[in-house]
Amino acid sequence: MASLKNVLLIGVQIIILPAPPIALRLPLAGGNLGVPVLKGFLDSPYKVSVLTRKESTSTFPEGVSVFKADYTDMSSVKGAMEGQDVVISMVGGIAAGDQRVFIDAAIAASVKRFFPSEFGPYSRNPEFAAVNPVVLPAKAGTWDFFGFDLSSKTVTLIDGGTSVFTATSLSTIGKALIAMLDHADETKNQYVFVSSFNVSQKDILDVVEKVDGQKWTVKHDTSEKVIAEGKRRLAAGDFAGIIDLTRGGAFGKQALGDSRPYGLWDDKLGLPREDIEQAVKDVL
Repeated sequence: MASLKNVLLIGVQIIILPAPPIALRLPLAGGNLGVPVLKGFLDSPYKVSVLTRKESTSTFPEGVSVFKADYTDMSSVKGAMEGQDVVISMVGGIAAGDQRVFIDAAIAASVKRFFPSEFGPYSRNPEFAAVNPVVLPAKAGTWDFFGFDLSSKTVTLIDGGTSVFTATSLSTIGKALIAMLDHADETKNQYVFVSSFNVSQKDILDVVEKVDGQKWTVKHDTSEKVIAEGKRRLAAGDFAGIIDLTRGGAFGKQALGDSRPYGLWDDKLGLPREDIEQAVKDVL
């Protein structure tokens, strides 16, 4: 088995906000996924460090080594990767180009395992690539992304909301990454698909209304309109259009967010089963 001990995380963004509920809904890219993953590694036997942009003002728990670098300068990034066994990239879609620098630096620093930022629908599915040419490593867990507006108790269903998609909680993604290192030989050079739930928007709505004890307002949209809006926003320089493209492909009638056909690794990695009702209670 590969000897993997030192882990470097890229894309951990910590933002202190005065009103905690807001933090549940902010699409912070690295901040959304990075913080739960960091917490998971802090509770693991692995030694974890963090790489941030040189201008970052984020602060981290005591004992976490923090490296700062110019993400466009391979030599700067390579210095942070020296002595690291594993590099996990969790940068958002608009920073995807930075990963080429990360990969080159990881090779130069003799890193043993590199995880690209692939935390969403299968990017090598040609149908999904056709819908979303700027592939977003979507961070499942932001309820606005699923179409649920908590403040107004409104949900927007795409193509009726019946297509099943694979969703994974942020904490389980952290557990999965640790389990992949624990099973280093089996997961080497593999696409590893995991899930907390395989559900549709309507499935989630049923649970939300049960837990909340009241009916929610339901709106409807089509995947064609959502995808067209995403393309329009991207053409105008608004990278939030990536989210529309992902939502349209994953939740619409094409059902491109369902990872089950590729084979799930949940049992092989020993990941715990999750209860969707409890997950909804935690969010609400």
